[in-house]
Amino acid sequence: MIPITLTKLAKITKGYIRNTVKTELFIESISINSNKIERNSLFIALKGNRFDAHEFVFKAVNNGAKALLLERQIDINCPQIIVKNTRHAIGNLATWVCQQSNVCVIGLTGSSGKTSVKEMTASILSRYNNTLYTIGNLNNDIGVSITLFRLTTKYKFAVIEIGANNQGEIKYITNIIKPKIALVNNLFDAHLTGFGTKNKLAKEKGEIYQGLSDTGTAIVNIDSFSKKWIFKQNQTILYYSLTKNQKVDFYPTDIKLKKLTTNFILHTPIGYTKIILHLPGIHNISNALAASALSFSVGATLEHIKNGLSKIQPMIGRLYPIFLDKNKILLDDTYNSNVGSMIAAINTLTSLPGHRVLVISDMLELGDHSCKLHRKIALIAKKEKINKILSIGKFNEIVSKYNDNWEHFNCKKKLLIKLICLIENNDVISVLVKGSRISVMENIIESLKEYFKC
Repeated sequence: MIPITLTKLAKITKGYIRNTVKTELFIESISINSNKIERNSLFIALKGNRFDAHEFVFKAVNNGAKALLLERQIDINCPQIIVKNTRHAIGNLATWVCQQSNVCVIGLTGSSGKTSVKEMTASILSRYNNTLYTIGNLNNDIGVSITLFRLTTKYKFAVIEIGANNQGEIKYITNIIKPKIALVNNLFDAHLTGFGTKNKLAKEKGEIYQGLSDTGTAIVNIDSFSKKWIFKQNQTILYYSLTKNQKVDFYPTDIKLKKLTTNFILHTPIGYTKIILHLPGIHNISNALAASALSFSVGATLEHIKNGLSKIQPMIGRLYPIFLDKNKILLDDTYNSNVGSMIAAINTLTSLPGHRVLVISDMLELGDHSCKLHRKIALIAKKEKINKILSIGKFNEIVSKYNDNWEHFNCKKKLLIKLICLIENNDVISVLVKGSRISVMENIIESLKEYFKC
């Protein structure tokens, strides 16, 4: 982090100092976890509906915190900055750190694939210059701020993933990071409990383009475009698509979908190159196009792009391959589930060899659209070459009648028994397990690994 005095910090967060010390105190790190206090650290006590970190102030000081950022003064011998809202204060401080580092911020959002695009972009740009990027999926306002606190003047780029469950969140986070490059990776029905309709979701995602400067660059997926998006007059706009047309700047040709890899020729405004992705699925080609466009827009070369993409490996929970046997593949796609990622999963499974089995739980946070969207997935799955669907969840139970090859279960234990029988009775089989986070479908993955000793 860029060091900052307590006096300056109070000014940025619009707070006032209590329990001051005679000599000016420099803050060199930020923590919101009382168990993880670094040297010259400021502990920020966040407050939510079900927690209040002010209860851990004494623990933070005992662990070495040099100062506190609080919403109310606490009787403890430690300098304190008192603010109206610590969550807003953490955002203001993150903006200051970002501005002081003079880093080029790349902001990206979308319904699915955000983390994959972020990892791809970071891999490319790390071969070009020092690049900071979001760890894991810490993509809400607090996670984004924590990421930005890691900035120093040595970094040239910051690749920031932005998520949202409710209206106003994209705009708020965009105002924190002030991106020079922005992307909406795709637009599918997701988090409709918070947004209500897909049109409202599209408008929310499009706020990232509105947050660009007049000279910023918008990266746009033609295959998932919304008329709700508004672009500024002087902004540069780069387009990408899985199919070539006159408007597109980035597109693939000669696509070869192999068992667990994907090869294609990437076409860009500065030429073309062969790309080898160690990831399955055509949706990852779209993710790679997005990462290529983001990287190109800040100066990355074809060589940077090619080498960066070639180093990407599957992530656990995101189509992560596990070999139960030589010809028995298990894909762990249990991280989360929405309409877009479910369609991508189905398409990926159909490209794999042998008896194909899809294991799913309900997609959540779809509000009043839940039944309709589960029916949509059921019909898509019926058209594809999937031999067996095994499911849990109340919405899957309703739509399971649409497929003759669909079996529904009221618990994971019964599903697992059926799945093990299918795996043992087929010499060549591909199994994909997917579900929303709350379903904890990784339990099935772990049970299979234990049973087949892999």
